[in-house]
Formats: sequence, structure tokens, C-alpha cells
Amino acid sequence: MPKFKYAGLREDGKKVESEIDAESMKEAKKLLRRQGIRPTRVTPPSALELDLGQWLVDKGLATPFTAQDLTRFTRQLSILINAGVPIMECLEILYKQEKNLFFKKTIKGIATQVESGKSLYDALVAAKFTRLYCNLVRAGEAAGILDTILVKLAEFMEKQEKLRKQVKGALTYPTIVVVIGLLVIWGLMTFVVPQFVGILLETGQEIPAITQFVINVSNFFRDYTLLLLPVIAAGLMVFVNFIRTREGKLAWDRFLMKAPLFGDLIIKANLGSFSRTLATMLTAGVPIIDALEICVETLDNQQIARDFLAVRKAVTEGKSITEPLQRIKYFPELVTQMIKVGESTGNLDNMLEKVSAVFDEEVENVVANLTKLIEPLILVVLGGMIAVVLVAMYLPIFLSAGGNTD
Repeated sequence: MPKFKYAGLREDGKKVESEIDAESMKEAKKLLRRQGIRPTRVTPPSALELDLGQWLVDKGLATPFTAQDLTRFTRQLSILINAGVPIMECLEILYKQEKNLFFKKTIKGIATQVESGKSLYDALVAAKFTRLYCNLVRAGEAAGILDTILVKLAEFMEKQEKLRKQVKGALTYPTIVVVIGLLVIWGLMTFVVPQFVGILLETGQEIPAITQFVINVSNFFRDYTLLLLPVIAAGLMVFVNFIRTREGKLAWDRFLMKAPLFGDLIIKANLGSFSRTLATMLTAGVPIIDALEICVETLDNQQIARDFLAVRKAVTEGKSITEPLQRIKYFPELVTQMIKVGESTGNLDNMLEKVSAVFDEEVENVVANLTKLIEPLILVVLGGMIAVVLVAMYLPIFLSAGGNTD
């Protein structure tokens, strides 16, 4: 939303200068008069100020709004609708209190669409909300339980965000430790080891094999570091471009699923996300075929997405959902049986909620175990590497001291 600078007089005659969010000069003056301010000067934003934010979004350097913004909007909208506030008034209230300018503009666009006679679902589609979000809203509007659906949608997004933070948190600390450890080792090799080499050359004593190996590594780092940096950067660019392709993403996702320590976490996180999404959509009354298709779109792992596309195809052909699930090797047998019971009793949505809770608990356990296992492992490996460097440098000194004693 553009910011207009203004100067004016209040009803008591006091001068005031500030800024106001408005779509146009006319709207800015109108809003000021509503606030009891008689504008004497209103200055529109420059073209640079007006377009910079959108340019950042278009270039992928900023996001229009965060998951937290959307979750807060969803929950507040459900509360207002449940209180009997008309949808237009709901949107107007949320628009006025929104701090994120990009999201504020989005809410304004939704309100404009609804005011023109379109449904909330159509307005959200025009605003490019996700298919999951739009279809749940459509189901809620059709059944007359929009407030209930929005509550479930908010809870769903909160759980998804919590899961994402858990996985991210499990990887953050080890990554920081590894980066700092590698920088320390690079510093030893580049600056410390050459000082020891000079001392050893002056004494002319014999250099042990382990010391010579460390010296060779040190010379390599010292001579080729400046060449290594662009090579590593180019390699990362090639890798990123590769995994952005369909084949590359599929190959990388397959590798991650088989990766030690992290493979189990990735599988369970994706299965939990799938179960929760499907449960939410079935509760809202979305047909299972459509729900399965949308659930597949929410999965991060392309191999798991392919497997569940096969599940959707089997259900489309008239088979039960448990039959194709049994053919997925990494899908737990116990969970398959739980879903089978839910399907046979007509209580599939509730059973899937329980299944997602099972996966959430398992993800928490995996994250906790990973943290306990990977931290000491990294410290041992990095500590061992530093110890090898130090031993290699001091070993000739110890050997020389021992020889002199004899």
C-alpha cells in the first residue's frame, strides 16, 4: 500500500504532519477527513518508493506475506464470521489492522472482488492463494460452516509451521558447528601450520609421514584457496540449477530418503504432512479424489509425491485407499491398518488426524535423537581433525627432544 505524506490541521487547530496508507490521492484525503484532519498538503510517494516493494517480490528477494501473516488472518477471519460480522466488514476490519503492506494490499484486493459480487473462494483464487486454502474455503462456503473450516485451516497451518521449525531447528545447530569447525581448520592450515614448517626447516630434523601429510594439505590450501572459492561457487550453482529440474529434484529427493540419519526424518515429515492435509480436506467435505490431488501438491519430496499419485490413480479406479498404500515400502504397516479401520467404519478423516499425530510424535522423537547423536558426532570428527593437525605439528618436536635425551 503506498504511503502518502501529509500536513494538516486537526479540529482543535493544531498542526499535524505524518504519513497515511492509501490507494490514491483522493482516498488519502478522504481518510484524513474521516480522522478529523483538514489536509493542507498531501504528497504522493515517488515512483521508486511505489515500485520497489513489488520489484523485490517479483525478483524473489522478498515475500508478499509470511505463513504467520496468513495464519493470523485466517484465525481472525474465522472469529469475526463466527461472531456474525458480514464478510465485507470482516475484510475491512482486517485490512485496517494489517501491518504488512503487501498483505494489506492483498486483503484490499479480496475485499474488492467480494464487493463486486464474487464469492470469497473466487476472490482467493484471484489473489493466487494455494489450491488447498481455496478448496477448503469453497467447501466451507457451500456447507455454511466457513468459520469452522477457517479454524481448522488455521490449526493446520500452525501445525505445518511447527513441524517445519522442528526440522529446521534440528539442522541449524549442526550446520553452524560444521561451518565454524571448517573455518577453524582452514585457519590452522593457512596461517598456523606454515609457522611450524618454518621452524622445522630451520632445525633440519626429519619430518614424520603424518606431519608431511598435514604440510602438503596446508600448502594446497595456501596455494589454491582463491581458486577453490570460485570453483565451489560454480559447483553450487550447477547443483542448485540441477535440482530445480524435474529429473534433478527427483534424484535429489530419492537420495535424501536414503540418507543416513536424515532419511527417516524426511519420510515421516512428508507422511505427516500428507495425512494432516488429507484429514483436513475430508473433514471439510472435499471429495477424496480432489483431496488426494491437492495433498500431493503440498508434498516437498517428489518421490513421495509420485507414490501418492499412484494411490490417487488406484482410488480413481475404484480401489480402497489402503490397497495402494500397502505397496509403498516406507509407509508403516500399523498406520496402513489404522487407515483401513477408518475407511471401513466411515471415519477416515478422524483416523487420519490420529495418523498425523502419530507421525508428528515420531518426527519429534527423530529430531530429538538426531540432536543427541549428531552434535557429539560432529564435535568428535572436527575435534579429531584439529587434534591430528596439532599432533602432526608437535610430533617432530617431541621426537627431537627424545633423541637429544638419548
